[in-house]
Amino acid sequence: MLPAIVTAGGIPKAGEPLYPLSKGIEKALLPIAGKPMIRWVLEALEDASKINAVLVVGVELPETMQTSKVRAILPNQEDMLANILAGMRKLLEIDPAAHHVVLVSSDIPAITGEMVDWLVQTTMQTDEDVYYTVIERHVMEAKYPLSRRSYTRLKDIEVCGGDMNVVRATLAAENQAMWQKIIAARKNVFKQAALIGLDTLLLLLIRQITLDQAVRTVASRMKISGRAIVCPYAEIGMDIDKPHQFEIVEADLLQRLRERQTA
Repeated sequence: MLPAIVTAGGIPKAGEPLYPLSKGIEKALLPIAGKPMIRWVLEALEDASKINAVLVVGVELPETMQTSKVRAILPNQEDMLANILAGMRKLLEIDPAAHHVVLVSSDIPAITGEMVDWLVQTTMQTDEDVYYTVIERHVMEAKYPLSRRSYTRLKDIEVCGGDMNVVRATLAAENQAMWQKIIAARKNVFKQAALIGLDTLLLLLIRQITLDQAVRTVASRMKISGRAIVCPYAEIGMDIDKPHQFEIVEADLLQRLRERQTA
């Protein structure tokens, strides 16, 4: 069993795509299909038999919205990466023996406990520092044909990134150099190129590198071990950033509720 950290920071601002829906409230608290968005995520983690504790970072939650697995709620930090690091440090305070943790974004409300359990079982077959989920284009478009996700085309596969990943819990304390590189590179294309290597970037651009080769190369440069997890669940990559994505996921959730009522 693993703990999970739910990252929930961020308030859409005027001019941003979700502002007409959120109107100044936290994105994680945006009502969708009758519940705050984060509530769907927390319920999925509650249902997952492979999750033993949940930490929420970035939003205040009333007791009525919390589930029995919630162990801590931390305030919003400066950005998502800072939220992740704060959550990992708090996790190690609560459980110094924690080895890996599931990182879950609060804006993927269509996930279920079954999907969470699949990810934990799949990742724990090996012992890597980082497990990064990807969803193949045909899987995403079969479930959400109008989602208009962005995809990366590699030599062997075309994928988009998932929003539920697994990392070694001690990375927050043991690999400060890695985090500093990531922070420095996140808004600078030249630093990003230096981080992954110009040779790797070129191979990506001309689509002459496989998914496994890309992961091994980047992990080696960052001095960590990593593994890409090709996920069969589109819901893990269906984060809500735009109104049309909100409408698609809400329709999916409402259909799920109707099916439960008639079952």
